[in-house]
Amino acid sequence: MKNWKVTTQNADETVAIATRLGELAEGGDVICLSGDLGAGKTTFTQGLALGLGIPKDVPVSSPTFTIIAEHLSGHIPLYHFDVYRLSGPDDLPDIGFEDYIDSDGVTVIEWADKITDALPADRLDIKISISGDAERTWDFAAFGTRCAELLEELAKQ
Repeated sequence: MKNWKVTTQNADETVAIATRLGELAEGGDVICLSGDLGAGKTTFTQGLALGLGIPKDVPVSSPTFTIIAEHLSGHIPLYHFDVYRLSGPDDLPDIGFEDYIDSDGVTVIEWADKITDALPADRLDIKISISGDAERTWDFAAFGTRCAELLEELAKQ
């Protein structure tokens, strides 16, 4: 499956989908999030963390100023990027971006549309649209064999 679209009515539904994705994720998976400010990128990442086995009491917030947060307490490491403050892909070597996306962890990138040229060929892109007060529309697009299989499993839920 290459594309899937789903609408959530509230943050709990968003977390449920993201948790399921975390349960299906494997080391090396790259998940790219884009959408307006307040669309739910960080909420989605919090659900993903739960699915990776990161305890609920571990805070998962957007690393806006640090750019990268490492969460190592799950069964698979989570590398959480927020590239909003970067000027573009040329800033990535300075933060070791390649090392993270080539690692055994799951990498999630908020504001991934700012660095499209640097993203790996095998990835899952998720565009979030605000469609109501708490309602969100999630457009998933899989690139590469692994992420197409991942998306197919996620869509079966």
